[in-house]
Parts: sequence; C-alpha cells; structure tokens
Amino acid sequence: MDAALALAARGLGRTWPNPTVGCIIVAEGRMVGRARTADGGRPHAEPQALAQAGDHARGATAYVTLEPCAHHGQTPPCAEALIAAGVARVVVAQQDPDPRVDGGGLAALRQAGIAVTTGVCVDQAQRLQAGFLTRQRLGRPLVTLKLATTLDGRIATANGESQWITGPTARAHVHGQRAQHDAVLVGAGTARTDDPRLTVRGLGPRPQPVRLVLSRRLDVPTDSALTRSTDTAPVWMLHGPDAPEDKRRVLTEAGARLLVVRTRQGGQLDLEDALRLLGDMGLTRVYCEGGGTLAAALLSADLVDRLDCYTAGAAIGAEGRPALGAMGLAHLSEAPRLRLSDSRSLGGDVLHRWTRPETSA
Repeated sequence: MDAALALAARGLGRTWPNPTVGCIIVAEGRMVGRARTADGGRPHAEPQALAQAGDHARGATAYVTLEPCAHHGQTPPCAEALIAAGVARVVVAQQDPDPRVDGGGLAALRQAGIAVTTGVCVDQAQRLQAGFLTRQRLGRPLVTLKLATTLDGRIATANGESQWITGPTARAHVHGQRAQHDAVLVGAGTARTDDPRLTVRGLGPRPQPVRLVLSRRLDVPTDSALTRSTDTAPVWMLHGPDAPEDKRRVLTEAGARLLVVRTRQGGQLDLEDALRLLGDMGLTRVYCEGGGTLAAALLSADLVDRLDCYTAGAAIGAEGRPALGAMGLAHLSEAPRLRLSDSRSLGGDVLHRWTRPETSA
C-alpha cells in the first residue's frame, strides 16, 4: 500500500476533477501491474493496472488507495473491472465518500466473492486525498495559503519591491507546491502589481494549474502575462455581477474564462461562494499566492486549510508591507488558530507548515 500511495502522489494536481488513485496488482509475491489515475482523471488506475497484469490478475491481490468506483460515468466501474479480471483479494486504504460510491464498490466486490480488506494506511491515504475529501465534505477545494515573508512578517518594501525575499531553494519548493495543486489563486492587486505568470517552471513538461484571479470589477490588465498565455494554461477570472461588460468581452476574447461570484454587504466578493463555485467546477486543491488583503480575508472567513510560511533571514521594518491586511480583531481569542505540522530548512530560509486542527492536509 505504501508503494500504491507513492504512485498516487505523483498525480496530485494532474487528475482533477477525479482523485488521484494508485493501484498495484501482486501475484505470487511479485508485482504484475501498477498504475495511477491518468492526467485529466481518465483512465482510472485499476483498469490500467489490470491491463498490465493481463492473465496474471486472476487470483491476484489488488492494492488500491481509494475504494474502486461502482457507478457508470464516462468509464465503466472499476469494481466491475476487478471482478471481471478474477482478482482474489482487494486491499483498500479508504472508503470513497462520494455519494455515487460510498461503500458500493466494496459491497460489489464482496458480493462477487472477493476478499476485501479496508483501512490499510488510512491516515496516509487521507493526507494524500485531503483535497478530494474537502470537496466531498465541504463542497469546496482545499485551500493552501502561501506566504513568503521576512523575519518581521513583511512581504515587500514600502514601494512594493518583493523580488526576491526568499532564496532559490524556497522558490523552487513553491513551484513544486504549485505542481501539486489544481489551481493557483491571486487577487486583483497582485495581478496588477506583479503581472505574474503563475505557471509551474523548472519541473519539465507537465499539465499546468488553472490560474485564478479574484477581481470584483475585473480591474486587471487586459494585456498581461496571464492573458498572453491562455493557450498554454487556463485562466479563470472570478468577478462580481457588476463587472463592466467591456472588460468581460475583452478578457473573454483573450481566452480567459469568466465566473460570476456573489458579493457580500459592502461590495466584496463572497469568498465562500467563490470556492463553492470552484468546487462545482471540479477543483480539489487551490494554492493561494495573493497579497495581504486576500490572505487576511481567507483567514478571517476560516477558509484556510493549510498555511505555508516561507521565512527569510531578513528584516524590512514597520514601513514594509505586512503579510496580512486588516482582520478587524478586537480580542486575541478571535485570532485564527492553526497547528504546526511541519518545519524544515530550505537553503537559507525556513518553511513552517500550519494546518487547521481537523484537517489531514
């Protein structure tokens, strides 16, 4: 199962809207088939591994990181494929909470006389599938907030200079994290000030994440690094109902996809509605690289599942731009609380990873 989970991990950021699943077929003590969910979500892991195994699958054991699907969609059910191949035993890390499956695959296997074992390496599997599970449980993708700051919590000088606070090792690690997410999110301010590409670089050819921009009035450049690259990586603009029609037209013609988000009292975009919309679109993992305003808004709305803080050994001072905008807290007891789940050195910088207590991310 450890090998199947490692195989599945290679599909993070590549298989949405489907979860990334690993499957290994073992016959007479040797591996005869192995596969993960293909890029784009199809084909699933099990039929690929069974095709590799061929006749060796009969009487074999299949190790699968998520309950085999039991419903007819764009591909036949994986539980039926395992039954037809004649496997004798299926070992599953965790049950699939998708209402279309949710125990149905396990029941079908048992009804066919196949021995089924569940809960093997379940904690590791839940950490791997945290995005998929968040979407099933909350209807939105898992949100990772990334901050790159100085020792005194600043993300830029007073005049906006921020390249580069952290060193090359930390920046390379960020690209690896982008690669493991379905989408990268920024706000309008970052889109205007930094003109970012938000692509994964330095990791060779691979599917690119969706680039997301939150901008109520679409007050972003219509000729930018994002709009000039819609043919290589998708760009989705999340805007309010009052966005000007001319901006909508120009951005659509540039290849961006426009999504209308509700606004809250005061005119700000409703972040919960935005994330539910992204969940409906199939996204399971979103990596937020926005500025202090968006970061504070996400934390205030309790929408951050994982916080990655990259800290450099430098200080800017009070005149620098803070990592977080105003949150309107009157008492310390109101502050969002996360737990430290990892800490490591990255060149001359340090990464602290914080997660919400109930999240396995």
